[in-house]
Amino acid sequence: MADVSSANLVNNGNELIEKGHTLNGYRKSCWYEEEIEENLRWSFALNSILHTGASQYQDIALLDTKPFGKALVIDGKLQSAETDEFIYHECLVHPSLLHHPNPKTIFIMGGGEGSTARELLRHKTVEKVVMCDIDEEVVDFCKSYLIVNKEAFSDPRLELIINDARAELENRTEQYDVIVGDLADPIEGGPCYKLYTKSFYEHTVKPRLKQDGIFITQAGPAGIFSHTEVFSCIYNTLKQVFKYVVPYSAHIPSFADTWGWVMASDTPFVLNADDLDQRIKQRIKGENKYFDGKTFSSASTLSKAVRKSLDNETHVYTEGTARFIYGYGAAAACKLNQV
Repeated sequence: MADVSSANLVNNGNELIEKGHTLNGYRKSCWYEEEIEENLRWSFALNSILHTGASQYQDIALLDTKPFGKALVIDGKLQSAETDEFIYHECLVHPSLLHHPNPKTIFIMGGGEGSTARELLRHKTVEKVVMCDIDEEVVDFCKSYLIVNKEAFSDPRLELIINDARAELENRTEQYDVIVGDLADPIEGGPCYKLYTKSFYEHTVKPRLKQDGIFITQAGPAGIFSHTEVFSCIYNTLKQVFKYVVPYSAHIPSFADTWGWVMASDTPFVLNADDLDQRIKQRIKGENKYFDGKTFSSASTLSKAVRKSLDNETHVYTEGTARFIYGYGAAAACKLNQV
């Protein structure tokens, strides 16, 4: 006999929902649900909820999902999943370090998960990585539960700072070869949207870059429909501050969308695919799962529709004119039971 399922749905936001019963008996299973945009939600089944908590700044959950393995959720938004986080982090880290002639010192804004530091520390030229995250509870949480990054957290080249990234950069005198923006998405009411503004890029980030320095930031959804949320205006904002700006994107299955990054510098980006592959062989320990020269050539060749939109974008991101990605919600817990 076919299952007849029902769900305890919510009006909006992101939830863990209980779902399922049969005519032959009651059965519960647990699902994660995230609102991608109005009238569109993304959900997948869970094996279990490993941990939930809340810090001073954010709600945190670690889920064991059926399709994507362990998944980190912060403020109701999926941040990374075990099976495909390598796509996001290789795209975030390797283009900027490979385009730089000799990257030795790196500053990470955010990155409390540890995966960005892990990828950075694979580069043989890197001598020091400063990871600055505002939320100590998230960092401690990730240290405890994300075993894949255990080696990165114990690497002597990593300096971990718990502070607001803006305050930390403003109070430091040293400059860096690369600054990486691995911040939470610009969410209304969230802790990070002010770190996507023109004034922050111009007066805080750029002065802390050395000559030939490169800034790279994650820039939110970059799909054919979603790229106008923040991706296009982050790109246009960086164009007001740096001479050379390169947007690129990749599909991340667990995000149910294409994701975007923007790389910026006052030094031109001149390497082709073969040049990048040569530097990968020379500089990176181990083998990338996703990123190589041809992958970057493809990632930085945006679709006609997105290119046109970016070319026509006039919005500059400021605190008073901030844009936000769609959706916000704290994940609620439920239990897995079968009768």
